[in-house]
Amino acid sequence: MWATRIFKTRTIASDACKKNRVSVGGVTVKPSRMIKAGDIISVRKPPITFSFRVLDITEKRMGAKLVPQYLENITSPEQYEILEMNKISGFVNRAKGLGRPTKKDRRELEQFTDVEQETPDVFDWDESWLDEPEEQEDE
Repeated sequence: MWATRIFKTRTIASDACKKNRVSVGGVTVKPSRMIKAGDIISVRKPPITFSFRVLDITEKRMGAKLVPQYLENITSPEQYEILEMNKISGFVNRAKGLGRPTKKDRRELEQFTDVEQETPDVFDWDESWLDEPEEQEDE
């Protein structure tokens, strides 16, 4: 599964087997299970289950372009519809203010905190006394 890029790492692939998310022919398998050409592998990645038919066996990890030579994706279209609906509804159902702030939220917050607010003069000074000449007292 790791060699054909179903999982990103071997560790993630073996963890999925240990959590009973991988089955071959309807039977959950251990990470060491040997497979043969013609086996159907079902991989549960919530919310959907992917299905693959093994066409050939490989020992080494391969490039993404070579995967169709070794696996055939037989996942039903209904599963992809569930995935699409989950992607769409994920953003609609999130209540505002919950979770990590978006980039827009961050920019609005920065704009709010960075604005130098002009404070009005608290005192209305009468500066006319500065312009008047001083009166001299006679002795």
